Amino acid sequence: MASRRITVLLVDNHPLVLEGLKALLDTYGHIEVVGTAVHAIAGLEEARHTLPQVVLMDINMPKMNGIDAIELFKSAVPDTRILMLSMHDNREYISASVMRGASGYILKDVPTEEIVAAIETVAAGGTYFSSGVSDALLAGRRQESDDRLTSRERDVLIRLAAGSSNRDIADALSISPATAETHRKNIKKKLGIATTAGLTRYVLENGLSATGTRPDLPISG
Repeated sequence: MASRRITVLLVDNHPLVLEGLKALLDTYGHIEVVGTAVHAIAGLEEARHTLPQVVLMDINMPKMNGIDAIELFKSAVPDTRILMLSMHDNREYISASVMRGASGYILKDVPTEEIVAAIETVAAGGTYFSSGVSDALLAGRRQESDDRLTSRERDVLIRLAAGSSNRDIADALSISPATAETHRKNIKKKLGIATTAGLTRYVLENGLSATGTRPDLPISG
């Protein structure tokens, strides 16, 4: 993935953050920052001109917050993937971002390598939630399992929504990767959801949490 050129637009109302992010990302040969903007409206115009593969956008900005801007970006540049970059691990912010169409959510205090990994993942069509977001993402009111799913499928679903791979799920639940893949297919079929992003939305909309004592869930791209 590192050999694939990725164009990125940065949107943040703090000039120092923009400059710092651009300087850091410019050190990666496969990432090209094609523009910066200090608020969402300016970012939207920039995106129309540059057609970036990824927009890395803050949430708290003047004129329009980043969450409200997601749908505008999705409408104006539908092939562009939106990655939220925020100081806040607030579950409502994360949930609203995913519902509006963001492909990922990372915290500003993560290492540069993780920001790059998130950009690479969403540019390739995946979803990414940074370490530190997992507790907020999966916390919430307990609800009864969807009667379409078994308790094991529910636990697999929680991990799928958090971006875990078949290997991660297999290790956490002491099953084989092949069994994890079978559960993945069955869950998608039962719920009528084809994508990991869709599964994430389902988990957030229904306030699901893992059965029993919640284990430490690995979050990856």
